[in-house]
Parts: sequence; structure tokens; C-alpha cells
Amino acid sequence: MNNLRGALLMIVSMGGFALEDMFIKKVSESLPVGQILLSVGLGGTIAFAAATFFQRQSLFPPEILQGPLLLRNTCEIVGTFGFVTALALTTISSASAILQTVPLLVTLGAALFLGETVGWRRWSAIMVGFVGMLMVIRPGADSFDPNSFFAVLGAVGLAARDLATPRIPPRVTALQVSTWGFFMVVPLGAGLLILSGGARPMEAVDAARLAGAVISGVCSYFMLTLSMRTASLSAIAPFRYTRLLFALVIAAIVFGERPGLLTLSGAALIIGSGLYTLARERALFSSARPE
Repeated sequence: MNNLRGALLMIVSMGGFALEDMFIKKVSESLPVGQILLSVGLGGTIAFAAATFFQRQSLFPPEILQGPLLLRNTCEIVGTFGFVTALALTTISSASAILQTVPLLVTLGAALFLGETVGWRRWSAIMVGFVGMLMVIRPGADSFDPNSFFAVLGAVGLAARDLATPRIPPRVTALQVSTWGFFMVVPLGAGLLILSGGARPMEAVDAARLAGAVISGVCSYFMLTLSMRTASLSAIAPFRYTRLLFALVIAAIVFGERPGLLTLSGAALIIGSGLYTLARERALFSSARPE
């Protein structure tokens, strides 16, 4: 295990995902969400299908239509739709901050649906994280944007995806899972495109931004996978939160966003509670004692 190399790969991966978010938000200024999802879904499917083919793996494993993979891909659809819609309709800083609740939601889901024992410390951290999320959303305030709930939907969907992924049989490879995860976004994008009245003409700059989103997303996923295979998960997991730091820098430089003190404080609570939960889980794993 090389934890330093794994941490660096994780940081670069999170920066790449923040770039993907930037490209998606920029292109959403001229193209509808359905067209974006359809394009990114097709691009990701082609990239991962090619990698699967060159690795001499089947593109059609029999587990495609079985419960765990179907559940995982359904959650992928919900999560992707929610987050991409949030990027299109809200600020990238608030959408990215809300997305950081995914690890807390995974812990919550494991306790509620998988029977995992969660003690009062982690329950408290989850509650603090949700307070931070409310500070970002600010329901009832004059600046409240109901479109922020799309980011919440995205976080819930991605957390459910992460909970479903370990249930997939080990013989289904990561490339196969990724190929079908991207492919499931294609009919979602097509359906939304039909409902929104069809595709809009695409300028060269739009095509370049979509290509940037696909390339940065695929490369980031590859580096994320490499990071998880290079280092211990407990050592690199905290570096996932660097995605928000990259997003805040991009939001300020590219989109001129200036998040208020309440948003920044809420983001700090989300990250702090998430880091505490990770540290607590690591301590429990090391001691092998229940809370």
C-alpha cells in the first residue's frame, strides 16, 4: 500500500470531477439538461465499453437484470439527474456543498436499512451534517432557492448507489458496472429531451464543453479507482472532500460566485461531521469493539 500516492491520486481525481461539474454548468447555459445527460451518458458508455472490450470482458454479464445491479443503476439515474439538474439551476458552490453529505447519508442508510450498529457519536455527527446542509439550503430565508432540493435528491441517489454497489457479485467487474451505469443515463436523457421539446442546435463551444465533461469525468473515475487500489480506504477517504475546495475555487474564478458566510459555515459543518464519522469508523474498525 502506498498511501501518499493514493492520496495524491484521490486529490487529482476530485479536481477532475470539479472540472466535470464546471463543464456541465457552463454547457447548461445553452443546452437543456436532457441533452447534456444524453451526451455525457453516450460518451461515458462508449469510453467504458471500449475499455471493457479491450480487457476481453463481456459487455453483457448475466447479472445485468439481477436485483443488485438494477438497484445500483436505478440509484445512479436518480443521483445523476438530481445533481446535474442542481448544477444547471443553482450555484456550483451550494450544489457541491450539499453533495458532500453523501458519506453521512451512506452511514445513515447502513443503519436504517442494513442493520449496521451506529452509536450516539456518529448519530450526532450525522445530525450536525444535516444542520450544515440546512444552512446551505436556507429554507424560509429570502435567498432560499427550491432548486437546491435537486442537489439533495442527487446526494440521496448517489448514497443509495454506494450502498447497493457492494451487493453486486464480485464477478461483475468495475468496468462492466461503470459501462452500464453510464448507459442507464442515456434513456433518462432521451426521455427528458422529449419532455423538454427536443434538442437545441449545438455550437462548437457546446460540443467542446461536453467533450471536456466526458473526458474529465472518465479520467477522474479511472484515477479514483486507481487510488482505491493503491492505498487503504481509511487513509484516502478524507481527501474526497477536496472536491468542494476545487468547486469553490472554480465557482469564484469561472462563475463569479461569492458564497456567503452561512453557506461556508454550513459546508464546514458538513465536512467536519463527515471527517469525524470517518475517523470514528476507522477507530471502531481498528478496535473491533461495538460503540
